[in-house]
Amino acid sequence: MIRNALEPWHLVIVIVVCLLVFGSKRLPDMARSAGKSLRILKAETRALRSDDPAGAAGAAGAAEQR
Repeated sequence: MIRNALEPWHLVIVIVVCLLVFGSKRLPDMARSAGKSLRILKAETRALRSDDPAGAAGAAGAAEQR
């Protein structure tokens, strides 16, 4: 039952419902906005990973002392 929970025709139905609800004019804008947000999120997580872990721990300790 759960194995067949998501079949290709389910995705077609979801796309059709989205078109009916949001309209064909707003969907590209929404997709563009979502893509832009994902790019920003990836850039921020990459920046956090490249930061010095010792500096991050020191900043967290300073925040706790306040």
